[in-house]
Amino acid sequence: MKESWKTRCVRYGFNLFPAYRGTGARVIYIAEDYSEITIQLPLNWRTRNYVGTIFGGSIYGAVDPMYMYMFLKLLGDDYIVWDKAASIAFKKPGKSMLYATFKITAEEVEDVKRQLKSRHSLDRIYEVELVDEAGLVHAVVEKTIYIRRKARANSENIVSLQKS
Repeated sequence: MKESWKTRCVRYGFNLFPAYRGTGARVIYIAEDYSEITIQLPLNWRTRNYVGTIFGGSIYGAVDPMYMYMFLKLLGDDYIVWDKAASIAFKKPGKSMLYATFKITAEEVEDVKRQLKSRHSLDRIYEVELVDEAGLVHAVVEKTIYIRRKARANSENIVSLQKS
């Protein structure tokens, strides 16, 4: 899927946002429907650790916001989405550019909406691999995403109180 003008602007915003910029990573692609994001993380003076490989904090920081952001966009304003937990497994030292691609299918989004019709909240677990240009895995990050519907009754009560 192509990147739209809107998602291209969002990508620029991500790359300029100080907290994300500090990781040393760059968002290089956001699908028009927000179902896919690709990032790259170079080995350079900003991301290099004491032993000359990519700093683990940069690896985690580069992937941290992506699944939460994607679900916020894919589900819309009727849902609350938070990062709940994360873990990282380092497989090989990062000695070159690393890439990660995040994907959420339309079926997953529909499954979340369906499950939340009968449940208060749910946790979804996603794994993303950071790979080099040859496809070798250097790190695997597991993210637990918390999702729930916003309380409709409370928001309706607030609106009716504001009208009074």
